[in-house]
Amino acid sequence: MTDAVAVATRAAPSEAGSKPFSVFEWLVALRYLRGRRSKAFVSEIAGFSFLGIGVGVATLIVVMSVMNGFRHELLDKIVGINGHVFLQGVETPLTDYDAVDERLAKVPGVKLVIPMIEGAAAVSSPYNQAGALIRGIKEADIKRLPGIAGHITLGTLDNFDSTGGVAIGQRLAESLALRIGDTISVLTAKGPQTPFGVAPRIKSYPITAIFQIGMSEFDSSFVYMPLTEAQAFFGKDGEATVIEAFVDDPDHMDEVRAKLDAVVGRPMIMTDWRQRNKTFFDALNVERNVMFIILALIVLVAALNIISGLIMLVKDKSPDIAILRTMGATRGAILRIFLITGTAIGVAGTFAGLVLGVLVARNIEGIRTFLNWAFHSNLFPSELYFLSHLPSRVEPGDVIAVVVMTILLSILATLYPSWRAATLDPVEALRYE
Repeated sequence: MTDAVAVATRAAPSEAGSKPFSVFEWLVALRYLRGRRSKAFVSEIAGFSFLGIGVGVATLIVVMSVMNGFRHELLDKIVGINGHVFLQGVETPLTDYDAVDERLAKVPGVKLVIPMIEGAAAVSSPYNQAGALIRGIKEADIKRLPGIAGHITLGTLDNFDSTGGVAIGQRLAESLALRIGDTISVLTAKGPQTPFGVAPRIKSYPITAIFQIGMSEFDSSFVYMPLTEAQAFFGKDGEATVIEAFVDDPDHMDEVRAKLDAVVGRPMIMTDWRQRNKTFFDALNVERNVMFIILALIVLVAALNIISGLIMLVKDKSPDIAILRTMGATRGAILRIFLITGTAIGVAGTFAGLVLGVLVARNIEGIRTFLNWAFHSNLFPSELYFLSHLPSRVEPGDVIAVVVMTILLSILATLYPSWRAATLDPVEALRYE
């Protein structure tokens, strides 16, 4: 008597025709997952299917989490220092920026409004020189700026307006070999008009603060100075060149833009973070979707292994199936037995991959640090990726989508082998036994 038949006998033959997914069907299905030594090849295929699905699910979760981390970190860094909405004056200089600031700050959903002077300049020290973006800003505003507040590594922003000093990024300070108290020279080609043409303007400022945003592009190029100093340096007395607004929900900009447009009270050009970074974030979303499709093929290959493993199992268990049919098992019961067998492999592999993927995704930076130490290399150079660490953000929606997709593929993979088992003719199966 075969193992499956013995199990069926112990489970009471009368259960063979009982309600679907009875104890009898579960016992036989789970017994088929443990291959006998003489027929171990079938169970080995099931094991490889389990591993394939587990690795596929874990890889999908890790990659999607890293891509989500990239988007969140880049959005947080870029928008955190640049704002969500940008307003620039047209027709007349933006000398009434305080009045515009007050009107915009009253709009529901707007949490911070900052008038600024922006201009490109060359910066230098006795040791090196570089290009920089100069930003003039009030002390009260720079202390509330999300990308700067809480990221001062050296010095202080206290008395920022009165000291006449500047705050520079960590990488720029390292590039110019500057420390707190040193002076940095700022040069712009748009100086005063002379009989011989426009003369460049150069002025030195003491460094009062050094910040580290965590995005190398910003840490190596931004210089903040008091608004009055920037107005004098760029010849914009009493003006602001841009007003930046930060909102509570940057993913729903259209509603906020309509409210801002209604209260701005003067001709202005309005853009938001989506327009300024559209190409960058569109490319990131396309890459994320393509990576999902490519890595989903791993799960699909593992699901195909379930099909091949179950077909071999059906051939191996043909005599058992025939005997079970003669004992009263219906075609539906046989179909469900093999459906349970294949689905069990998929579900077990899915949840094993889920646990592994979440663990790796939540500790990806520690793993990267260990690999850098073990192989004496830099697997994530910040100069290329603009971030000082490898980000990861596990989104419940993505995890659920991966788990549901994998389980559905596993169930679909079991349908054909299960149907073949259910339609097996007992007479033909036992003819040569």
